[in-house]
Amino acid sequence: MGRSEELVIKVIELKGSYYQIGFEQGRQLKAKILADVNDLDCVSNKKSQFLKAKELLEKFSPNLLKELRGLAKGLNMSLHAAIERYSGYDVSFPEMGCTTLVQDSYYVRNYDFSPALYDARLVFTHPVDGYASVGFSQQIIGRLDGMNEKGLVIGLHFVNRMHSQEGFIATTIVRMILDQCANTKETIELITRVPHGFCYNYSITDVNGNSAVVEASPQQQIIKYTHPLICTNHFETEELKEKNRVEIHGSIQRKQYLQALLKKKLNPLSAFHHFNSEKSPLFFNDYKNYFGTLHTVLYSPTDLNIIIGVGKNSDPFIFSFKEWLEGSLRPPKTISGTIVQGE
Repeated sequence: MGRSEELVIKVIELKGSYYQIGFEQGRQLKAKILADVNDLDCVSNKKSQFLKAKELLEKFSPNLLKELRGLAKGLNMSLHAAIERYSGYDVSFPEMGCTTLVQDSYYVRNYDFSPALYDARLVFTHPVDGYASVGFSQQIIGRLDGMNEKGLVIGLHFVNRMHSQEGFIATTIVRMILDQCANTKETIELITRVPHGFCYNYSITDVNGNSAVVEASPQQQIIKYTHPLICTNHFETEELKEKNRVEIHGSIQRKQYLQALLKKKLNPLSAFHHFNSEKSPLFFNDYKNYFGTLHTVLYSPTDLNIIIGVGKNSDPFIFSFKEWLEGSLRPPKTISGTIVQGE
């Protein structure tokens, strides 16, 4: 039998300028970061890498650079160290799994990884000079998935660490898009210009039901417009198939299960439970190998409603992002659920 654990996700609300948002996160996380202060020794002193990352942030997301400046100040850290640790430029990341279905008016997804390397933060962000969004953070400024005030939804799907080159990790790219893009068209324009570090799929939909998968390697990005949309962890286009990992059987199986599930025409809450049930072929407990389901989330672009579950068989937390934007919703400080570490 596996060992049950409570997984607690902090709910963070951030408003103001990007600098203020960064500073507030640094203030909140300072104690935790300082507990890992020895990790600062691994920060590179390569000035050229820092300058390149800074230059690219200025070009593609000057607001995130402002947030990093605030974060550095809040953590009492140099901007050099903050960029190298949290910008997502030219860094590596363990393999992970993610499964997404988009149909009718919703986008539902499982995120599979290890709780040891999970931010466990659901972040509501309302900057004065960018789109407001809600999503799950990674490396503080990055996002694993999210939805912005315009009804744009995006999530990442790891494919391969091979074929890498200098560029941004997918979590940073997702955040750039949530901050800047109002629809799928604008997302594709940005995602094909920004430099990618690794091979990822991106699943995207917007308020008008325009959905697409972007198969993205550092060398090439292929756009596939599709509705309904199913996305897992492998490339399918002839141009990029050779960049897949050797073992993609599980990713293919999850896609086939979702293709069969489409025939049931599930409503949003039923779709959520099909993803979140511990008996689902989409739910996993292999946390020690970075493949355990940490959260299930359903985004509804048309009405900005969201359903969230933590761990298995979760009581869904249902709320309106629109109400939060209007000031009539105060979310809880935490959301929790149960995960079971496999044998």
